[in-house]
Amino acid sequence: MFNKNTRKIIITNELGLHARPAAMLVKTASIFECDIKIKKQSEEVNAKSIMNLMILGAGKGTELAFFANGPDANEALDAIEKLFKDNFGE
Repeated sequence: MFNKNTRKIIITNELGLHARPAAMLVKTASIFECDIKIKKQSEEVNAKSIMNLMILGAGKGTELAFFANGPDANEALDAIEKLFKDNFGE
């Protein structure tokens, strides 16, 4: 059975979702089997694609909605949420 989970996360790190955090997010998302999408306003991208994440242009204060669908969806969103809470180690 597949789970579909959603989380809303506000970017709090000073430089937003620039290259290094985007790469960390892709690396984390890619560990999981589930599909993970990120939505910023009307734009929706694949969380496992660095190019898609860079196109989002998500700065500090931006709210992102994460959608995961698959057997490990909840675990994936937990791991992604932790990255943001830790400000990607910045």
